[in-house]
Amino acid sequence: MTQNSFDNMDIEAILDVMGCRTRREIINLLREEPRFVSQISKELEIGQKAIIEHLRAMEELGLLKSSFKKIERGRPRKYYDMSQDITVNIIINQNTFQVDITEEALGRKQLPSGDEWSKLLNVEQRIISGQWEAIDELKSLIRLYGTLKERAEQFLEDIEISTKE
Repeated sequence: MTQNSFDNMDIEAILDVMGCRTRREIINLLREEPRFVSQISKELEIGQKAIIEHLRAMEELGLLKSSFKKIERGRPRKYYDMSQDITVNIIINQNTFQVDITEEALGRKQLPSGDEWSKLLNVEQRIISGQWEAIDELKSLIRLYGTLKERAEQFLEDIEISTKE
């Protein structure tokens, strides 16, 4: 096993966090925007006490950060957010068992989420592990994402033109 640039992060603890569905769901919510405990609790339909324990464990590990923000009435709220972007690659095949943790240079919040992101990561890992037939699948995904990007850019251009009129 290797650990690239997160010397202070325990790889076993990261894998434990990612092995817990609730923690993965919390991370997925926080990818979108910072949230406070009661928001997370309500969205996941899980008690606040349990959410607090999950958040505390992830914050101690360094995956999350927290900050207080004032609100109009009452005490400041403690918001949780992603502390940094990381990538965990797990390669398991006949000859290899490797876990790599690296900083993610790309802003994940701007990349595809959910199934599309998972598909891309899956294809990448298959190619890395020597499954060269996945290259055609990667080319297909690139064409799809290119088409989606072009459509979004055209839509934005149309909206900007119509708002100027």
